[in-house]
Amino acid sequence: MIAIVVTLLPLVALAASAPPRSDKPSKPASAATTKSASPKKEIEPPVTLSLEPTKADLDSPRATLQLVATGNYAHDRVRDLTADVKWSSSDPNVALVKGSLVVPVGDGTAKITAQIGNREATTEIVVRGVDGSVPASFKNETLPALTKAGCNMGACHGSPSGKNGFRLSLRGFDPPLDILTLRSEYYGRRTNLMDPAESLILKKPLMEVPHGGGRRLHKGDACYHVLFDWIAGGMPLDASGTPELVKIVASPSLRVFHDAGKRQQLRIDGYFSNGSVRDLTALTVFSSSNESVATVTADGLVEKTGRGETAVLARFLDKMSTSYITFLEDVKGFAWSNPPAKNFVDTLVYDKLKQLQIAPSETCSDEEFVRRAYLDADGRLPQPDEALAFLGSHDPDKRGKLVETLVDSADCAEFWTLKWCDVLRANSKKLEPAGVRKFRRWVYESVLADKPLDQMARELLTAQGSVFENPAANYWRASRDPQDATETTAQLFLGIRIQCAKCHNHPFERWSQDNYYGIAAAFARVGRRPGGNAKEEEVVFRENAGEIQQPRTGQTMKVHLLLKGDVDVPADQDRRTVFAQWLTASDNPFFAKTCVNRIWGHLMGRGIVDPVDDFRDSNPPSNAKLLDELSRQFVAHGYSSKWVMRTVMHSHIYELSARKNDFNKDDEIYFSHANTRMLTAEQLLDAICDVTSVPERFSGLPAGTRAVELPDPQPDNYFLKIFGQPQREMACQCERSTDSNLSQALQMINGPVVHNKLRDDSGRIPQMIKAGKKDEQIIDSLYLVALSRPPAAEELAASKAHIAKSADRRQALEDIGWAILNCKEFLFQH
Repeated sequence: MIAIVVTLLPLVALAASAPPRSDKPSKPASAATTKSASPKKEIEPPVTLSLEPTKADLDSPRATLQLVATGNYAHDRVRDLTADVKWSSSDPNVALVKGSLVVPVGDGTAKITAQIGNREATTEIVVRGVDGSVPASFKNETLPALTKAGCNMGACHGSPSGKNGFRLSLRGFDPPLDILTLRSEYYGRRTNLMDPAESLILKKPLMEVPHGGGRRLHKGDACYHVLFDWIAGGMPLDASGTPELVKIVASPSLRVFHDAGKRQQLRIDGYFSNGSVRDLTALTVFSSSNESVATVTADGLVEKTGRGETAVLARFLDKMSTSYITFLEDVKGFAWSNPPAKNFVDTLVYDKLKQLQIAPSETCSDEEFVRRAYLDADGRLPQPDEALAFLGSHDPDKRGKLVETLVDSADCAEFWTLKWCDVLRANSKKLEPAGVRKFRRWVYESVLADKPLDQMARELLTAQGSVFENPAANYWRASRDPQDATETTAQLFLGIRIQCAKCHNHPFERWSQDNYYGIAAAFARVGRRPGGNAKEEEVVFRENAGEIQQPRTGQTMKVHLLLKGDVDVPADQDRRTVFAQWLTASDNPFFAKTCVNRIWGHLMGRGIVDPVDDFRDSNPPSNAKLLDELSRQFVAHGYSSKWVMRTVMHSHIYELSARKNDFNKDDEIYFSHANTRMLTAEQLLDAICDVTSVPERFSGLPAGTRAVELPDPQPDNYFLKIFGQPQREMACQCERSTDSNLSQALQMINGPVVHNKLRDDSGRIPQMIKAGKKDEQIIDSLYLVALSRPPAAEELAASKAHIAKSADRRQALEDIGWAILNCKEFLFQH
């Protein structure tokens, strides 16, 4: 073969006095403190000024209060003025404002005033407990301080083996371990009760002695004061009745800024079991989900870096809260083009695009649409006659009618069966060959009949009996223990990657070890025994005993339903049934969203939440309203996967071109254009077979079996393996590789699959030559079957020129076929 790709197609705590509070600001400094040090530029006075909170209590010498001043302007626009207002206290002997932080001085009541121009707002502060001895709470202050300083993160002393002999529990999830480590280990050499300032756990992070973790504390910050006071107080345990933290709330929870808004100070309120509310901002850990839009400082100041949206995650102990911040700006030359909206999908996507001033791409061509629709719905290229019929039709609704035909086809069921079997781990090593075939058939019939996905999930989760007679029971053959079932079920049906919580509370999510093992308790009584009719048969049944112990506490766990709590299940009832009924209830906050997001992600190239099975506070949906409405209507339409497919494919968004414009060239998440992605391994192999008219031969399967119809991954098919076919060992869609690599390029350029199929005497090119077809007819046929379009004039001319200068006509035509198979237009869905 000769490289004619370029010419044909583009390639595309003891009693010791605490240190005085330093007037030096914490590092990193708060927004207000930093900004007030420099001259303030003139700020447009707001229509009104509001201050949060309007009242607060400070009940210890370590308590602080983060204030947030908001200017309200015309047209419902707001600005954070926290760093711009002038702060004053009515009684400096009670409370002072440092930057925008209120610190207690003495017991009493004071009013804090924020002023800008002629606008004022006040908050009332009640201070008590400053003059008495208020010991630091180990759980509610010391552990958060260690987390805020980064001492117990996974890369530091929170790693399983710790660092340099000093080990803490990850993010403070195991307080008894931390108490033992800090108070008793190494004879207490890390702390100095007589002189707390000489404690190693303070001197090292202050870099007063060498510390491999670098500087983590400053003497003026909240973390240092908490740790110092806890040591000075004798490192006490929390007294009986110490209130437990119930939840934290980030404020503001939602904010949309226009050009003038470039920052937002956050504040965190903690709600405790005794009804008290405390400001926890100083000890809260913050992170931004999208630092290309905004970063967040250690003090909770969100600062704009670009246009778009970000979710700022606030974490305190095992509690989390999220603030969603949007920064808008006028884009020069942007004008909304009023594209057509065919259904609510378009309306909600366009609302988001219009708000962000991102212009959608033009509508794709018929040639692009027919190829896209066949690949997305049926997993295959359209046959030449199918493409010609579509392209030749003048029916204004031909795209809609094509979608209806494709979604109801057997090919669609075959393709989506493949996708479901991937994540359901249908492989012969787990299920045995006969089990795989029967399970695949069950999935196929369910998809073909559009079995409601809630019903399908219940049948899988509650299945029992012979895996041959009730193939859904193979779900429990693949999930051999409660922990495996927990992780698989959470990822498949809840969209939660809960694996981290097996060993410790999830470091970046709300899920704890108790959540993990509480779910596992639902699957602790699944029994298995050999079947009586065949060697490969297995029988799944409900056992009458079986419990799950939480490994850290030793507690016997009850069945746990996320966000609902523990439930008592009668001994004569299948725990799986209780779990499945909760999972598929119409008000379940996870199931419907996970289902529609998975389907959307396939059709649109990425999920509204992406990855599609990774729902978490720190990975927010790119369009929450769209996800909510899709989920609501999905439930209303009987959990029909075909309804979701039709709704998405009937939308104008689905028809957008992959070609970007000046206003959406940087958009990868808001669906302003089609997302290109490489054909899957099975799609690509089948497509090569279609172009060459030479089917692939799979051992043990009938002639003509397509790759998308394989019941089990082929262990000896190197081509499929190289192009990312999953081995179905994981319930994660991430097991299917989508990254391109050198091995793939070598397979397409020099590999035996492409080479042998092009040169096969029974293939398309030799047979058309034998039938007396002209060069132009053969070239047209190759382009039509591979790209669903005729060649462009320059492509046809280049092809003819190559044939004319070649001594071997068949070889030249094979070169053209090779070039088409290696072009980006063929290799990618677009």
